[in-house]
Amino acid sequence: MSDLINSASLRLREIIMDALGVLVAEEEIPAVPLPNFNIEIPADKSHGDFAANTAMVCAKALKMPPRKIAELICEKLFLQGTIFERAEVAGPGFLNFFLSRKWFSDVVQNVLSEGKNYGKTDLGKGKKVLVEFVSANPTGPMHIGNARGGAIGDCLASVLQWAGYHAEREFYVNDAGNQIEKFGKSLELRYLQLCSVNGQELIARYKADNEKLCSEIYSQSGEGMTFEMPEDVYLGTDIIEHAKNFYDINGSSFESTSEEERRKALVDYALPINIAGLERDLKKYRIVYDNWFRESTVHAKNETKLVVDKLIEAGKAYEQDGAIWFKATEYGLDKDFVLKRSNGLYTYIVPDIAYHYDKLVTRNFDKAINVLGADHHGYVPRLKAALNALGVDETKLDVVLMQMVMLVRNGEVVKLSKRSGKAITLVTLLDEIPIDAARFFFNLREANSQFEFDLDLAIEKSSQNPVYYVQYAHARICSLLKNLSEEGVEIPQSADLDLLDNPHEIELIRHLASLPGEINLAAKSYDPSKITKYSVDLATLFHRFYDACSVKNAETKELMDARILLCVAVRQTLRNALEILNIDRPEKM
Repeated sequence: MSDLINSASLRLREIIMDALGVLVAEEEIPAVPLPNFNIEIPADKSHGDFAANTAMVCAKALKMPPRKIAELICEKLFLQGTIFERAEVAGPGFLNFFLSRKWFSDVVQNVLSEGKNYGKTDLGKGKKVLVEFVSANPTGPMHIGNARGGAIGDCLASVLQWAGYHAEREFYVNDAGNQIEKFGKSLELRYLQLCSVNGQELIARYKADNEKLCSEIYSQSGEGMTFEMPEDVYLGTDIIEHAKNFYDINGSSFESTSEEERRKALVDYALPINIAGLERDLKKYRIVYDNWFRESTVHAKNETKLVVDKLIEAGKAYEQDGAIWFKATEYGLDKDFVLKRSNGLYTYIVPDIAYHYDKLVTRNFDKAINVLGADHHGYVPRLKAALNALGVDETKLDVVLMQMVMLVRNGEVVKLSKRSGKAITLVTLLDEIPIDAARFFFNLREANSQFEFDLDLAIEKSSQNPVYYVQYAHARICSLLKNLSEEGVEIPQSADLDLLDNPHEIELIRHLASLPGEINLAAKSYDPSKITKYSVDLATLFHRFYDACSVKNAETKELMDARILLCVAVRQTLRNALEILNIDRPEKM
């Protein structure tokens, strides 16, 4: 697997260093330590394919004007037999380099040779990375933030795999703690409503219509029902449906049991249904996890006590007023925080500390990456400080903070109601728009940027819809090749790719060459939106090429064959980019 742009950059550095060596040997410049210099790809391609600032950064050390240094280097460059055909000095002393035509031919051949593996790199060298994302509370359906986190996390894991890491996907199931207590209380109150005389009448009246039943319970809560729902409970219709289904199975038999027994029975019934629903809905979203890690296992193994004991033994925690506190101020935080309350209960962060200790020590992942909502920004430093105190390298934990999403329809923000429990969930979103659009749109921007999701654009079949635009480029190539085949023109085994010298062809090939580098950048920055942008840019360059350079009616048979192979290379590259994003690659549209 090769990255021809990176290889060219490395080779160019060698060429420049060789020229500097000759200048020193010939005593044209003094033998002094020289600073590092940068090799970049100019935005304006008239300035060459690569540019180096060698002369600029060496001027002080060599005590010479940059322009003079650049001219001396240029005189000693040995480009014969290399992939560079010429170099020139520009401006105050920049060195611009131009690739040979053969390099562009090699790019196309490289794509064709590597096929479905084109773009893969060895950046990660097999290091183990655990990507945790979504991890929605199993107390209700997934919301729009989970939909964005799912697309980002899943595509990030894919990017890391393509960049040579061993990446695993994990869902952390919060099946213990305060949210489960709240879940049990919510279920219990709805169940007790249904056990009342009015509740039983409602069930009889709406036996075949859960939606009307839920609506009626909402309208009667506090008005003719036994009691009004408090504010510290979940109010979604899913709670009512769970309670109703539990009642259908058990009747009012749990009405007279203890509160603890009743809530446990309701949670034991509803929670597995919700977790199975999360897994089902995420699979529909094309997300399949390697691991489903339950918070309850941390408690069952007593790992919460283990980490708190370790912190006490290390002198990083202390007792005060009957509570155990972590010495967070020793790690740059504003104040210490409680690990264990005076009532003997651990705070919410302790299971998370134990969970991450399990990731990085017990399971020995080289890196743990969490995709979290932006509201966790204060939580991350506390978690890292605790890991540091436990002797874990805190840099092994990286967190991608994700900004909120605004849904827009007809140019207006779609309002979501928390009180009624009626909100657009992941499932309702996927009922409304294609899965391809959801996954692509949620990766259009960096995670840390706020994002407006245009529901109308997501279903539009036009070039304004970015995922449609990219898929259409793939389908357009497939249709071209199919039509040529029907006319007796098959894909050639080889062609004179040096004939591809039109500016549109050159730009298209240059972009093909950049996929491995973009994958590495996406992996380093934890930003899969680089791949969506790459795909859109590649589609744009292909459409321009196709409109400017006829394939079927090329001037010669040899040129037609070369352009056919270029189209095949573009199709393969589009397929690979869309595979990273887990987006369909239609052959006709």
